[in-house]
Amino acid sequence: MKVRVFYHDKCFDGTASASLFSRFYRERVRSDAQFQFSGLVHRAGSLFNEDDFDGDENAIVDFKYSPSPKITWWFDHHQSAFLTPEDAEHFRNGDKSRKFYDPDFRSCTKFLAHVAQEKFGFDPKPVAELIEWADIIDGAQFKDPQSAVEMAAPAMKLTMVIESSTDPGFIPKLIPYLVTEPLKKVIQEPFVAPLIPPLMERHRRSVDILRQRTECERKTIYFDITDQDLEGYNKFIPYYLFPESVYSVGLSSSSFRVKVAVGSNPWTKQANMVNLAKICERYGGGGHARVGAISFSPGQADAARKAAAEIVQELRNASS
Repeated sequence: MKVRVFYHDKCFDGTASASLFSRFYRERVRSDAQFQFSGLVHRAGSLFNEDDFDGDENAIVDFKYSPSPKITWWFDHHQSAFLTPEDAEHFRNGDKSRKFYDPDFRSCTKFLAHVAQEKFGFDPKPVAELIEWADIIDGAQFKDPQSAVEMAAPAMKLTMVIESSTDPGFIPKLIPYLVTEPLKKVIQEPFVAPLIPPLMERHRRSVDILRQRTECERKTIYFDITDQDLEGYNKFIPYYLFPESVYSVGLSSSSFRVKVAVGSNPWTKQANMVNLAKICERYGGGGHARVGAISFSPGQADAARKAAAEIVQELRNASS
């Protein structure tokens, strides 16, 4: 029995969701399942390849909806979960016995745990640590910026490794460990431990680069690090550097996209926040009310900068 699990790649919540799904499925659906894990990324153009849906069961977790009849399970919590109105209608009119959506949850991992427990009798207590940290990290529920940036907790070190990985086999190898070992033991595994010291040094360097590149005007941060190999930077660094900020807009690049990240300070006391998902949707992106992103193809750096400049101006006007 081959179960193909597609998850939001380079994301702690996406990785944790895939891991939790595999444990839930093996315990409550079929114990003889063999899992194959495949990361999905937001990019310009098509997000799915129908030929990849080659499992006896195919699941998508923490990623946009696919109307493909080959998809048998789906869990997501993003406000921008549907690529088109037709996809949203397909979900509304379809069989929801194994496809679940709730944008009120901070993390897909916690949402999946809730559904698995309520509808399938799954016991989430043995993996409570993973669920709690996925909710903290994806929901930006840290007590202060220092907790988010100083990377002391094992889960934060794993987040850094997951977001920075360039080895396509690393996260699929990591996923089974997350639901079988405490996180402090996972970071000691021989294939994980050597990666952490150089990444901590890279993290410290990224703080210095962002300190040099970041400007904050009218409570809105802007930075452009497209010339740096830093797409996996810690997204809380801007608020660590500018605790008085409300919003941030950052440009970064990788081999497959130029990314405009649009976020808000988790510790701000600002009322009447702008819905960032709706802003990003205007440019073909999406996300949550408090954080979103837009992906442009590598050759569209100028278009990405134009979009970023427009969004910065809109957010600065909203914060004035």
